[in-house]
Amino acid sequence: MITAEQSEQLRAWFAERLPADVYESLVSVTADREEITVVGALPADESVKDFRERTRAQRIEVAREAEELYRRKVAWGVLAGGQTVLFTHLAVPVMTRLRQSERQVLDTLVAGGVARSRADALAWCVRLVGRNTDAWLAELRDSLDKVHQVRAQGPDVAGGTGFAAGGTEGSGGTEGAAGTDPGMAAG
Repeated sequence: MITAEQSEQLRAWFAERLPADVYESLVSVTADREEITVVGALPADESVKDFRERTRAQRIEVAREAEELYRRKVAWGVLAGGQTVLFTHLAVPVMTRLRQSERQVLDTLVAGGVARSRADALAWCVRLVGRNTDAWLAELRDSLDKVHQVRAQGPDVAGGTGFAAGGTEGSGGTEGAAGTDPGMAAG
């Protein structure tokens, strides 16, 4: 997870590098350990297919620069007609250790036709929790931002105990590449 400040820096980086005619406006730039997702408003008179073809070279150029700098893949999407359409995004496997009762919940969702597999059922559960706990998750993210700020002021700051890509401690990362924020730099 990245801090709110890092998120704003990332958004500014993309806003500076994206040509003005790619999106009508930049809607969001989000990141996790593996991927940066850039979503912009689609011009009203353009289809998603036409947009993808028209902007492909520009998006590839910006993505290459971002992937080298931030060591994350870049996914693209558009906001069109009130709906977000993502393309070129990752589906990252996540290791889980579930007890039988938890696996039974996933199996029930599969048997009930809510999901095609346990992985789909787990993704459905995560989306449901995220939708129903937005305020709580926002408060938790704000608290984590504060933790990152306090750690940055701690006694080990000069000792190189910064955060590697993805904001995890102890993964062997460096303080960051020149001109990048430590939480966004490659490890």
